[in-house]
Amino acid sequence: MKRNMSVVGSFYPARSVELERYFEHFNKIYEENFTLPDVKSRAVIVPHAGYVFSGYTANIAYRVLQKSGVKKFVVIGPSHKVAFDGISLLDVCDYETPFGDLNSATEIAQELKEKFSLGSVKDAHKEYSTEVQFPFIKFYIPDAQIVELVYGRVDASDISDIIDFVLADDDYGVIISTDLSHFYNLEDANKLDNICLEAVSKLDMQELRNGCEACGITGVEAMMMSAKKLSLTSNILDYRTSADASEDESRVVGYMSAYFP
Repeated sequence: MKRNMSVVGSFYPARSVELERYFEHFNKIYEENFTLPDVKSRAVIVPHAGYVFSGYTANIAYRVLQKSGVKKFVVIGPSHKVAFDGISLLDVCDYETPFGDLNSATEIAQELKEKFSLGSVKDAHKEYSTEVQFPFIKFYIPDAQIVELVYGRVDASDISDIIDFVLADDDYGVIISTDLSHFYNLEDANKLDNICLEAVSKLDMQELRNGCEACGITGVEAMMMSAKKLSLTSNILDYRTSADASEDESRVVGYMSAYFP
C-alpha cells in the first residue's frame, strides 16, 4: 500500500520543477545572508504550512539534516483533521511525492509497532503536518526511508520514549512538525512565539507550558524531553510569520525551525 499525497497542489506544488524553483529561491535568500551551521544533527523541528509561508524556514532545517548523512527518519506530527487517542503508524511500502516515492523504513516501522503497541488510524494519515515534509526529504536525501507517525491525544512522554528509541540507533533521525501561534496580530504573535522560542532554546519545559501556543506542542515537548535525556543542545535556525510572505499583519501564523546536535 502507498501513502498517497493528499494536500499536493495546495500546500506545495504538484510539479517537481516548481518545487525545485522554491528550493533554489529559499537557498539563494539564505546564502546571501547566512552560512549554514557546520554541524551534524539527526533531529529537527520544522513547520508545516504552505511552502510560500513556511517553506523557507523548513528548508534550512533540511539542509542541516542533509549534512548528517542519515537516510532513515521517523516523521512525527499532530493530527489536525481526525481526533483520536494515541499515536498512529500507517503500514505502507511507499510515500508519494512529486519527486518520486519515498520508501518506508520497514524494519523500524515494525519495531515501533511491536515495542510501543502502535495502532493505525488510516484517515489520520491524510495529514498535512507530516506530508509537507516528504518533498523536502526526497529532494535533499533522495534515497531516504521514512516512517510517518501522527498523534492525537497523547502524553509527551509517550512520544519522547519513541524519540529515545529511534535516536539510540545512529542510522536514524527524527523530524518533529509544528507551527506556532495562530491568527493573532503580528505584535501579539511575536510575544507568544517568543515564549516557544525561548523555551525550546533553553529546553525549559515549564516555560513551554506557560504560554507557548503551538499546534504540535506535544511533539515539541517530547523532543525537548529527549534532548535533555540524551544531552543534546537546542539551536533555533529561523523564526518568522506568515506576514513575511503575505504582508497581512492582522492574522498571522508563526513558524520556527530548530536542530539538536
